[in-house]
Amino acid sequence: MCKHILNAQVAIRAPCCKLWYDCAECHAESQTHKLAKAAEMTFMCKKCKKAFRKDMSVYEESDEYCPHCDNHYVIDAKTPQAVVKVEGEDIRVDARMIKDDRVKAVDDDSIFDDDDFADRLG
Repeated sequence: MCKHILNAQVAIRAPCCKLWYDCAECHAESQTHKLAKAAEMTFMCKKCKKAFRKDMSVYEESDEYCPHCDNHYVIDAKTPQAVVKVEGEDIRVDARMIKDDRVKAVDDDSIFDDDDFADRLG
């Protein structure tokens, strides 16, 4: 699982060390050498788990899909973003500042106080 690209659809086989990585940054973190460029790259689809090769010198729009399962693997990358939130900023997110309206309100609609006249009713 790649921590750099959250929606990685393929793994790449590094032509320099013949190991599988989810992205070039994962290769750079674990190896001391740079990722070698090659005319033919080997990929493994994460959907169908099958490997395939692509000639990068004549890469076309139709090459953006896995040849085995048609998974579209060239998509916009989702990278993790640091988020800082202020507690109580948005009432839809943090509802602790809302008054609880479920508490039964005291009904003061009568002009008579029932407790004062309880002994006079016959």
